[in-house]
Amino acid sequence: MKINKIFPIAGMLTMLLLGHTACDESKILEQTNPNAPAASTFWQTADDAKKGIMGAYAPFTDIWYYTRFEVFVSDYRDDLVNGYGTSERTAAGQFAGVPESNAAFWVWAAMFKGVSRANDVLANVPDIDMDQSAKDNILGEAYFIRAFNYFNLVNTWLNVPLIIVPAGEILNTREVPQADPAVVWEQIEKDLLEAQKLLPSDWSETDKGRVTNMGATAMLGKAYLYQKKYDEAKVEFEKILDPASGYGLEADYRDNFREASENNKESLFEIQLLADGNQGWCADCASHGTGAAFHQDLAPQSYTGQDGMRINQWALDLFLDETTINGEIDPRAFTTLFWNTTETTTYQGDVLQSATYEGTSFQDAYGATDQRIFASKHLDFEQGYSAASIGWHFSGNNLRLIRYADILLMYAEAEFELNGSTQVALDAINEVRARVDMPAFTTLTMQDIRDERVKELSLERSRYYDLLRWGLVKSRIADNSSIKSESGGTGAYQPGREYMAIPSIELDNSDVFTQNPGYNN
Repeated sequence: MKINKIFPIAGMLTMLLLGHTACDESKILEQTNPNAPAASTFWQTADDAKKGIMGAYAPFTDIWYYTRFEVFVSDYRDDLVNGYGTSERTAAGQFAGVPESNAAFWVWAAMFKGVSRANDVLANVPDIDMDQSAKDNILGEAYFIRAFNYFNLVNTWLNVPLIIVPAGEILNTREVPQADPAVVWEQIEKDLLEAQKLLPSDWSETDKGRVTNMGATAMLGKAYLYQKKYDEAKVEFEKILDPASGYGLEADYRDNFREASENNKESLFEIQLLADGNQGWCADCASHGTGAAFHQDLAPQSYTGQDGMRINQWALDLFLDETTINGEIDPRAFTTLFWNTTETTTYQGDVLQSATYEGTSFQDAYGATDQRIFASKHLDFEQGYSAASIGWHFSGNNLRLIRYADILLMYAEAEFELNGSTQVALDAINEVRARVDMPAFTTLTMQDIRDERVKELSLERSRYYDLLRWGLVKSRIADNSSIKSESGGTGAYQPGREYMAIPSIELDNSDVFTQNPGYNN
């Protein structure tokens, strides 16, 4: 059972407390809504605690977060994706986002909704009389959810408020300041260390998808790596790489992007999506969809009802710059991309070829001369889907956000940064390559590691943040207008626009917020 459907209205139970009306004359307006219990009466039982933590997970499956809109502040900003048209969805990718953007604010709000609900759990669950182990697990989940959302917030907006208490305890919201990013990172580390101690190593089958202590360990290692704390990062990654952890690579690379192989041994955390056929945009509401609506924004042109995008040529060239041990195209290319080729690769007993929905070849879809490149990853054609345009939530293919392969590559990077091209670093990256029949490296450069991350992890919400932490956003994207040619180039770039603009609604409702650099003129 997917966790976002255990309690479909659980999120409503952790809403902020509203102030009392100033008018005493209309008592009829002050009646209690039995479907929205107040915090003072809700946090009483173990069942309440479980509902509360389900409510904290729920924003992940909001249309404004991972089911759709988050892709516009991550993959749509990187150097692979060239989004069609000019809109709020492509503006951030061409450095033309504005504080008034609804799309950006919706993502910001969804992330802070997760933070707020995690804060409610952490404030109230300790006082509930319940099994201590179950209580610890739920608190560990809340620490992880808060840290995970703050990881996204600080990497997307940089200058964000750090709120670690329930909203009802804040006396004057207009005076809440933006925190020093270093303080936010410190809180992320602290929360993940707590999550590590409290989370279980696994969950029962009915609770599959809830985060484990190795999921928290992976995020902690990633947080250290992003801050260039390479020694600390290695320590955390080694815990996952230990065979006793139970994690490892799936034999077939494609199993990381198939609905039939969700929550597998390679996945340390994934967003639980459900093909329920519902079309509404509300993760907290019954009969509203929580499927993979972002497929509309990845699918090849004419297979989507949206403007969509194409992939820049350099990415395909990178896949094609070396061959497998059998002299064939890297099989990950066929999983990731859809392009004009008749070449094939034999992998895991199958003959891979460039195809999209219903097995359509590129030539049949676009003709023999079209040289555009489109996305293929996540679209899970094997489920029998005919196109992304059949609906917003037709696919229940989970979005994997932390994979064992990523841990291997981050471990290789941390080792390389500390000690150079060691056998330890080579073994880690070569394990990833061996899975897809790519020849082993005998020596290693940082560029090799960066390129391998493209081949292994493209379109998995990490490339832009890799470029950001490596200091390469300007040189790779801003200085190359062709990267965003389909939406007008990158001429709007100003220093500081590597990060998103603070939403204007937040500036208007604060006496102390300041706008991020690059957006004041």
